[in-house]
Amino acid sequence: MLYQFHELNRSFMNPLIQWAEASSKLFTNPVSPLAHTPFAQRIAAGYELMYRLGKDYEKPEFAIGTVSVASKTVPIIEEITEKKSFCTLLHFKKDMSNKEFAALKQPTVLLVAPLSGHHATLLRDTVRSLLPEHDVYITDWADARMVPIEEGAFHLHDYIYYVQDFIRKLGPDLHVISVCQPTVPVLAAISLMATAKDPKLPKTMTMMGGPIDPRRSPTQVNNLATEKPFSWFENKVIYSVPPNYPGFSRKVYPGFLQHAGFVAMNPGRHAQSHWDFYMHLRTGDNESAEEHRKFYDDYNAVLDMPAEYYLETIKTVFQEFSLPMGTWEVEGKLVRPQDIKNIALFTVEGELDDISGAGQTQAAHDLCSGIPKAMKQDFVAPGCGHYGIFSGRRWRETICPRIGEFIKNHA
Repeated sequence: MLYQFHELNRSFMNPLIQWAEASSKLFTNPVSPLAHTPFAQRIAAGYELMYRLGKDYEKPEFAIGTVSVASKTVPIIEEITEKKSFCTLLHFKKDMSNKEFAALKQPTVLLVAPLSGHHATLLRDTVRSLLPEHDVYITDWADARMVPIEEGAFHLHDYIYYVQDFIRKLGPDLHVISVCQPTVPVLAAISLMATAKDPKLPKTMTMMGGPIDPRRSPTQVNNLATEKPFSWFENKVIYSVPPNYPGFSRKVYPGFLQHAGFVAMNPGRHAQSHWDFYMHLRTGDNESAEEHRKFYDDYNAVLDMPAEYYLETIKTVFQEFSLPMGTWEVEGKLVRPQDIKNIALFTVEGELDDISGAGQTQAAHDLCSGIPKAMKQDFVAPGCGHYGIFSGRRWRETICPRIGEFIKNHA
């Protein structure tokens, strides 16, 4: 009933939130006489903060209209390459002739986005930075509440098979980048392909801030998974989608619960951020206020995860440590990272990452013992937290150029 109560509460709050939005505009629009009253800016700031704290955040757009390629501004077209029940393979196609594009000789990159609460648009900055020198595709995972139950279940092994299908579609001249959660299923997908001697194996795999071995430097996220029994997750966080969504009656881990968990990890930081936003509005610092809006438009937009996929991830990755233990079987097939021989491996971690701790992603090097040392690379970004690995100044200026150079060296 929690999901239904959440929807009911949202319906009751909606008029208040709309009123707060309208009031904010009344005290800021120069046409309105209220905008010229004393303390108008403070009142408007308070109303906007109320509106943003209570509003429902829809999935944002990638909104990457153009990119600079070889000193030329090129339009970007979002093109659906393949559509599955739970994922869409999106291509950020450069709007130029086939001859012009071929002359660029850009490596093809499959960016595997997390299915862990946020939409793929959280990687907007990742895509934007890769586009000038790469042909970029991304996995855009569906919100489970929008997938009719007739489409069937979605398990952890389905995630692996989806990734394999996309690799085969784009390979073999392909470079795979996985960010956070997908590092584990991506490594499993490529390991199984290597064991089967699949001819469409990618050239490189870059793994960023992921829980390859959560036993190393466990974080608050890891501790939650190990301190609670599996039955706790089954009984406390899984709910049925209410009837006002296409996925009615599907069992999910609701996005609003995930969001509450995200905020609970750093409540002080988020409270300070919202206070700073209020002060920026009061003082007319519109640039800083807009940065806050952009970040939280993505951060607050969450999706529901299929229950079976979420529970299997908790058990396989965070409780049984099946990948580093060498015991993971995917429908009877053992996952053997040591069978990967000719795929270059690059791992990236953030020095201050409080979600995937130090050494968790680096563990891939030990597991992929068949890859020659000359084809392995590791980088720990100084002063970088989890989100800084794939977004922001450190990503753009330090990490992205290193990944680009790595791909070029092993193309």
